[in-house]
Amino acid sequence: MQTIQIISIIGSSFFLLLIIELIRKKLLKEAYAIIWIIFGCLFLFFSCWRKALDYLAKFTEIDYPPAMLFLLLIIAITLVLIQFSVVISKQNDQIKSLTQEIALLKQQKNEENS
Repeated sequence: MQTIQIISIIGSSFFLLLIIELIRKKLLKEAYAIIWIIFGCLFLFFSCWRKALDYLAKFTEIDYPPAMLFLLLIIAITLVLIQFSVVISKQNDQIKSLTQEIALLKQQKNEENS
């Protein structure tokens, strides 16, 4: 086993443990952590079995296997950003609805006091 492979296995394992610890401390919700765990496991898999990255790079006709790893990282980041955009959009709609309900309640209270 090469030094870089050992470092990548340790790094991937540390990343997965960090995600699990954040879930355990309730700093990260399970729904948002699923994609982090999936890609953490994927990177741990590629760290342990380097030939898989070579096979995947050859299958996708990428000449330089580490470039395949960067492509996977870009895909992971893009999926996380999409997930966060969906969550933010839902929260924005909820905030708007709550603001409107509060305004209606204030108006009703003012009308009752008048």
